Amino acid sequence: MNENVIISSRKLYSGEILLRSDKFIVRDNVVEKEIVEHSDSVGIIPLDKNDNIILVEQFRIATRNILIEIPAGKIEKGETPEEAALREMDEEIGYAGKLTSLFQCYLAPGYVTEKMHFFLATNLKISKKRHPLDEDEEIKIKRIKLNSALEKCFSGKILDCKTIAAIMYISKSKTNGYGR
Repeated sequence: MNENVIISSRKLYSGEILLRSDKFIVRDNVVEKEIVEHSDSVGIIPLDKNDNIILVEQFRIATRNILIEIPAGKIEKGETPEEAALREMDEEIGYAGKLTSLFQCYLAPGYVTEKMHFFLATNLKISKKRHPLDEDEEIKIKRIKLNSALEKCFSGKILDCKTIAAIMYISKSKTNGYGR
């Protein structure tokens, strides 16, 4: 596989995200692609002592649907992934806990730079000082048995890719005797 060569990159839009257009060479062809620059993010798998996963249900304007998801959010400037995970878990579900780093992945590498850091949260305790929700969030908390959450992934009731990846990962980890 030959190395892709970037010819140019120009900014198209700058706001909460940055949209740029990159020109590069692939197999002797000049290709132009729009890229969304988005800060990295965290996804948390809060698992209680009874093997319930705590999920959130919220309306997502981009999909025009209500989705069931793991607690997640972007890493703010100056935050570590761990700090962001603790903050997001507190904001979205009102819990604190012990974090274990699990894996990282790009969410949509064809057009966005965002990489998500996934954490398992155990030893859950209700947060003492609750952070407010973001202005675009209205969240319902769902406590679901891990095997039921896995079934919802296979039946199409859970459609969010980060949530499916997290549930699959932790389900496989538990059957192999690790991840706790």
